[in-house]
Amino acid sequence: MLNLKFALLLFFFTFLNVLFHQLFAQSQRITVEGVILEKGSEAPLPGATLFIEETRQGYVSDEDGRFSFSLKTGDYTLVTSFVGYQSRKTKIKATENLILEIRMSDQTALDEVVVTARSKEANITNLTMGVERLSIGEIKKLPALMGEVDVIKAIQLLPGVQATSEGSSGFSVRGGSPDQNLILLDNTTVYNASHLMGFFSVFNNDVISDLELYKGDIPLKQGGRLASLLDIKTIDTQPERFSGTGGVGLIFSRLVLQGNAGNKTTWMIGGRRSYADLFLKLSNDEDLRDLSLYFYDLNAKMTHRLSQRDNISLNLYYGQDHFGTALYGFNYGNMANALTWGHLYNDRLYSRFGMHQSRYKYWLNSEIEGAKMTWKSTIEDWMFRADFTYNDNHLFNLSFGGTTTWHNFKPGIVQSEDYEDFKIDNLSALETALYASNEQQLTDLLSVKYGLRWSIFQNHRTYHTIEPRVGFVYRLTDHSSLKANYANNTQYIQLANSSSSSSPLDIWFLSGPNIKPQKAHLWSTGYFHNFEENNYEASMEMYYKNLQNVIDFADHADLILNKELETEVRTGKGKAYGVEFMLRKNKGKVNGFVNYTLSRAERTIPAINEGKTYLSPYDKTNTINVVVNYELSRKITLSGTWVYATGTPATYPSGRFEIDGEYFPIYSGRNEYRKPDYHRLDLSCTFVPNPGSKKRFRSEWSFSIYNAYGRKNPYMITFNQEADTGVPYAESVYLFNMIPSITYNFKF
Repeated sequence: MLNLKFALLLFFFTFLNVLFHQLFAQSQRITVEGVILEKGSEAPLPGATLFIEETRQGYVSDEDGRFSFSLKTGDYTLVTSFVGYQSRKTKIKATENLILEIRMSDQTALDEVVVTARSKEANITNLTMGVERLSIGEIKKLPALMGEVDVIKAIQLLPGVQATSEGSSGFSVRGGSPDQNLILLDNTTVYNASHLMGFFSVFNNDVISDLELYKGDIPLKQGGRLASLLDIKTIDTQPERFSGTGGVGLIFSRLVLQGNAGNKTTWMIGGRRSYADLFLKLSNDEDLRDLSLYFYDLNAKMTHRLSQRDNISLNLYYGQDHFGTALYGFNYGNMANALTWGHLYNDRLYSRFGMHQSRYKYWLNSEIEGAKMTWKSTIEDWMFRADFTYNDNHLFNLSFGGTTTWHNFKPGIVQSEDYEDFKIDNLSALETALYASNEQQLTDLLSVKYGLRWSIFQNHRTYHTIEPRVGFVYRLTDHSSLKANYANNTQYIQLANSSSSSSPLDIWFLSGPNIKPQKAHLWSTGYFHNFEENNYEASMEMYYKNLQNVIDFADHADLILNKELETEVRTGKGKAYGVEFMLRKNKGKVNGFVNYTLSRAERTIPAINEGKTYLSPYDKTNTINVVVNYELSRKITLSGTWVYATGTPATYPSGRFEIDGEYFPIYSGRNEYRKPDYHRLDLSCTFVPNPGSKKRFRSEWSFSIYNAYGRKNPYMITFNQEADTGVPYAESVYLFNMIPSITYNFKF
């Protein structure tokens, strides 16, 4: 005990010594902060790059276009750049604190540009580990299922991320289940991000400006999930004049319109609709003509600058899927709305307040013995959040605030004209969190971040958890660094789904007296290196994740319309660990990336598999992703992706027994077998007819082939037996063979 006290005192006085040293050092520095705006529309430019030529330090503007950094006194050259805009140099005479407003003009070149939304050295200097960014320009180049680019299909190519099943928009991060991923659209939760049974996501790529995936080390202002945060932002930079973007494909068509209403207001509206139902009406089969099969999305956004210090924005999303006939079928859809207000108090303090509504709803229609029946279920959240940032040189880069969310779950009600209504009791809870974090540059080489999140969950029982986060980056050279992070995450709500494939019939349930919140402790470290003037980026990350109160379900669990769902839940421990390698080439006629992940995910639950440790359903030992883009000419760009993954764990019959001539299977232990390995090659070609045209209207054709060599990857493996001999056999079901497609895209 004495040694522990001595160690704590030594740490405390060492910290004070460093703090006072930094206070003195920072007193000799000045603060440069401001905002980057689009000239004319005055819209902020989030993710713009700022680079100091003399110090070779880089910075990135936040989601409101704001930035802040400190410098020693002297003369400097600040280079501001944002892809698609003309770079700008600003001379700085650093003798006192400065506040800048930098306005950037749209570049006149008509060639397609790739928005990187990050500084060249962001992967070296960023304090957060396990964060992946993909620009819309990168995503649009990728070959896609049925020719339709999808942001979730794109992130499945990143290290540590796997699709939960063939063609699905569900994804697993570092062995986690899909419900352990927090998906946000403009800070609003999306509970089910799939269309058409999971083959497409709800995100229209034409309305998205940027996305970030945090693989466990989730920013403190967000929480409530164990595995990851997928943060998707819609476009906020509007052109000076009315413009549009769209496309026509084999599955659906889309259109996005943007413009200004005066000098202070910008707006955007976009939509998509599939049209399989329109082709079905041409069928000779009357049953097919009556079949409804389509989905649609609507996005809208309006931003208004009340003053130089205030702006408000309204974000709306609504989407629906329809499948079936008047008597049989199901519908499901999402709503995600947000109203936010940003306010600048002074040159250092900024706040953002938001009210967010999220709703996921599905309903099924059927007819049993002539009686019409309807099953409805709804998940709805109302969230209020307040976020503050305070910048004081490099000593304090504070973020603090809080959220409160009212969860209201209606698991199911079945109504019929001839039968008594069947209803599962509604579930509700209040989830509140307070957080504070700081990023601090201790020396020219060492930077740290640290913070706490205090979450409280109240329904039939109150849970509260302290979630610490800490991390550091140490710059070995101008082009390499070491990083380490620790994150503690807690999850209070979970999804009841015993299948790895996507399903619209999501049943979410809450922690309570009999189900404790799930917890995860994540340790990660990595080495990052750039070379050839940051044209190449290489990284290696190792992680270890310890899980507590992890859930699984009993064998042959009854999850649908179960009033006592808790009786099917089993809890225990879990762990996941692995190493991820990534090599990326950013520029040149040939660019892309290759990554390899070696990982393991296990669970130990006393009531399952006789208490023996077994593999998580999302365990994949080896995963390889290769993405290559080749600019053959100004008119033609070729792209290809190749993916390989170890087959997912599965439970198969290992024997059988006979009773009165009827055979019954004897199953192996939980997940003792694996499906065959998965691999697939996709190819695409983008053709721009007139790349040098000065006309406002521009277009391109995209040709793609999904699964180019026709690999029959198993989607489902079932077991049967010969009717005459009783000899057992296995059948493998696959979804996709080689699928060619064509899409026409345009801008004006």
